[in-house]
Amino acid sequence: MNRNEFVRNVESCQKQVRRFLTALCCGDSTMADDIAQDSFVKAYLSCDNLTDDNKFMSWIYRIAYNTFISSRRVSHATTFLEDAANIESKDTSDSAFRYQELYKALDMLSVKERTSILLFYMHGYDIKEIAKIIDSTSDAIKQHLSRGRLHLKKLLQEECYGR
Repeated sequence: MNRNEFVRNVESCQKQVRRFLTALCCGDSTMADDIAQDSFVKAYLSCDNLTDDNKFMSWIYRIAYNTFISSRRVSHATTFLEDAANIESKDTSDSAFRYQELYKALDMLSVKERTSILLFYMHGYDIKEIAKIIDSTSDAIKQHLSRGRLHLKKLLQEECYGR
């Protein structure tokens, strides 16, 4: 893949990758942007390894996911749910808080449950593709999706209805 092809591919998927990372980072768009930038740099440095341009999206999601996991290992920073309300946003309108309950609920899921849910429902990947992206089995992804849905339902009901 040459430089122009890489730039064209990144331009076509950049918003989706950033949205995915923002959700993985539970709404922290600054952290998501940093991870996205690192991911695109890593991808550029290894784009010679990609032999099939049709698999660019899965490839870049795998790099983004691995970069996210690496950043969590390095920083060991934990954001507590109480801190979620204090995350600053560039957008000062009410829409900046539109997904706050969802991000709080996603933060309570395991990383693999959260990633599986986001890739399946938000980005439309099938189970086999998700398994490849996060280096897992199809059965494990099915389990992550099932458990993740149950956990999200319970967490969101508690948040909305105080149960």
